[in-house]
Amino acid sequence: MNLELKKQLAETRVFKVVFPKITNHHNTMFGGTVMEMMDEVAFMTATRFCRKPIVTVSSDKIDFKKPIPSGSLVELIGNITRVGTTSVTVQVDIFLENMYAEGREKAVSGQFSLVAVDENMKPVPIFAEVSVC
Repeated sequence: MNLELKKQLAETRVFKVVFPKITNHHNTMFGGTVMEMMDEVAFMTATRFCRKPIVTVSSDKIDFKKPIPSGSLVELIGNITRVGTTSVTVQVDIFLENMYAEGREKAVSGQFSLVAVDENMKPVPIFAEVSVC
């Protein structure tokens, strides 16, 4: 399987409902909860891509473009954007939907770097045939 097809097949989509228990005093989703969900989708995407134990090593700029109100639907989409020797970068975008109206818009986006590790938590190659990008 070629690298581009493997990246496409690793795309991960998760839908969630924003219930009041995960909102703040503005009745919008807590930023920390948003980042936790994004990290989880990044982990799933990276794992589906390389099928090895993975750990998050960093999150890059996370842009909160729109508040996410309670009672909304959100879709988190993870895509592999870079493949290195032992690491991958995953772009995670969150799209916001009103439950009772058509349409959606991007609310949050960010990038996460994850590394494949062995049982001693030491970095290991993702693929023998993939070189650093």
